[in-house]
Amino acid sequence: MGRIKNSFVKHIGKDIFEKYPDMFTTNFGKNKEVVEKLLNIKSKRTRNILVGYMTTLVKAKNKV
Repeated sequence: MGRIKNSFVKHIGKDIFEKYPDMFTTNFGKNKEVVEKLLNIKSKRTRNILVGYMTTLVKAKNKV
């Protein structure tokens, strides 16, 4: 079972994914670099949670 994401992570994740869908892959490390370039998130934990959510969105998109 996964961790429940808060609305902050979901809203930002969906907005970024709609604007830049081709920049994200299923690779967590590469997605982390992309998020660091696009956003200025000071909290390492919040950034990693957001990147994990972005990776999940990419996997869900590829599954359909």
